[in-house]
Amino acid sequence: MTSYRTLIVEDSRTFREALKEMLQELYPFMIVDEATDAKEAFGKVNKRPPDLIFMDISLPGESGLDLTKRIKEKFPQTVIIIVTNYDLPEYREAAGQYGASYFLSKGASSVNEISALLDTLLAEKYPHPT
Repeated sequence: MTSYRTLIVEDSRTFREALKEMLQELYPFMIVDEATDAKEAFGKVNKRPPDLIFMDISLPGESGLDLTKRIKEKFPQTVIIIVTNYDLPEYREAAGQYGASYFLSKGASSVNEISALLDTLLAEKYPHPT
């Protein structure tokens, strides 16, 4: 399998580092980069678009939803997963309207749920030959 580029856009250092560690442990081929705010994230996406972005809603400088919309307009093939503490129906709806592919609650999503979602995404991108 070729490398799979992932960007974590999250201002909480603790959550960002925990997610990165989990991804690198479960998917050693995955190249994981980080950004702490919208400006840094958009710069990294423009420089080298990732395959996948984990996007927090509440970011310094710009909401993750607005950033999601800007990224999807320019790079529609990038999969964006919203990860947030705000697990409310209106945020789930807005995430879809702004172009996010998936929505995860930070408090309610287990490692198994995240890895099952990623396994599905990876299988779609790198199907096994039949």
